[in-house]
Amino acid sequence: MRAALPILAVLAVIVALWYAATVWMNAPWVRDQAARAGQEVTTSQLVRETMSQERPVLPAPHQVIAELWKGVTGQAVTSKRSLVYHAWVTVSATLLGFAIGTGLGILLAVGIVHNRAMDLSVMPWAIASQTIPILAIAPMIIVVLNSVGVQGLIPKAIISAYLSFFPVVVGMVKGFRSPDRMQLDLLKTYNASQGQTFWKLRWPSSAPYLFASLKVAVAASLVGAIVGEMPTGAVAGLGARLLSGSYYGQTIQIWAALFMAAIVAAGLVFIVGGIERATLKRMGLVR
Repeated sequence: MRAALPILAVLAVIVALWYAATVWMNAPWVRDQAARAGQEVTTSQLVRETMSQERPVLPAPHQVIAELWKGVTGQAVTSKRSLVYHAWVTVSATLLGFAIGTGLGILLAVGIVHNRAMDLSVMPWAIASQTIPILAIAPMIIVVLNSVGVQGLIPKAIISAYLSFFPVVVGMVKGFRSPDRMQLDLLKTYNASQGQTFWKLRWPSSAPYLFASLKVAVAASLVGAIVGEMPTGAVAGLGARLLSGSYYGQTIQIWAALFMAAIVAAGLVFIVGGIERATLKRMGLVR
């Protein structure tokens, strides 16, 4: 309980600041409506009105929580009004893109570590690829793939893979190079081949780096899936939910979708962390 006190204190401060910002940002509309009606607004009325608007500039925390609860439990899972349904659509593209990005990242890292030409050529290009804003490249990817008849899940997964492969490349290159010179020389004295050195030394040594990079990659993959849903005019997915909310000025819906995305990201990172603990424990790296 004592360990949770700092977290609860920070959370209380954030909620208090959020409520204060809600009153401040929504107050102009309340005052304007009162002025048009020729009425004066008391402080209590101002606070009450700013926290109960249908389309506020900034929704209050309780409004977002209520919308999130309604979207999760108040609808059938298969309903297009359900946030669970939209989250599953996004997670499907996220997991596929994450798998593609992870596989590509590991393969590139293996090539970079074992081939100097790839180290000098591929790594700079991988770094340069991350300087391109995803909002700029996502429509291009979708248009190109659509022109060859590729639609639906694949374009979103490719955008997810684009964001997720880089953390894996960087982490695995560091992991594969983590064995020190004495360990590598010892295997050479045993006449170990390059493949044996990789599987017996480099790969086990890279496990902590792999899972650290996977946690970053899975969150980035979710962002890629959400961004990929926006320029496609998608009708399902958290990105589509955000887009429809912005079209119709439904700020509470937008914030609920954002919170759902954060919950999904936390869940995915938690799952990766659970696999990490089980794997490293089995390898004897943690107790």
